Amino acid sequence: MQRRGVLGLIAGAAAALGTAGAAVAADKVFTGLVAGVGAGGYDVVAYQSENAAIPGDPAIEASHEGVRYRFASARNRDAFRADPQKYLPHYGGYCAWAVSQGYTAKGDPEAWTVVDGRLYLNYSQSVRAQWSQDIAGNVAKADANWPAVLD
Repeated sequence: MQRRGVLGLIAGAAAALGTAGAAVAADKVFTGLVAGVGAGGYDVVAYQSENAAIPGDPAIEASHEGVRYRFASARNRDAFRADPQKYLPHYGGYCAWAVSQGYTAKGDPEAWTVVDGRLYLNYSQSVRAQWSQDIAGNVAKADANWPAVLD
């Protein structure tokens, strides 16, 4: 079976199990300015462990579902490998506000929020401010739209 077909089956199975599209095919993940690198090359573990947006080191990478992620330290890479779902940007790294409105837009790794242990990226700092006015409501709307907005 081709890679795309296998990843599609994985994403479909995850949705069927009630994970609201937690597993998204690699070709449906926003990778930012660096082709094939998730979260624009930023360390997705550092958002929670350091409470900061920290660019990852190209020499310290891990792959998950066909997408490479970079980390500031081997310790962060190992934490990601142990539990990638804990650290992956929600909605495939697309802007959480856009998904709540029924479309996709790029996620900026500098415009981020961690809520209830989940990483959300937004298009810009100003969009993040707008999204933050009703995080719970916007998450509920985005969850209802995800992953159908990818079609």
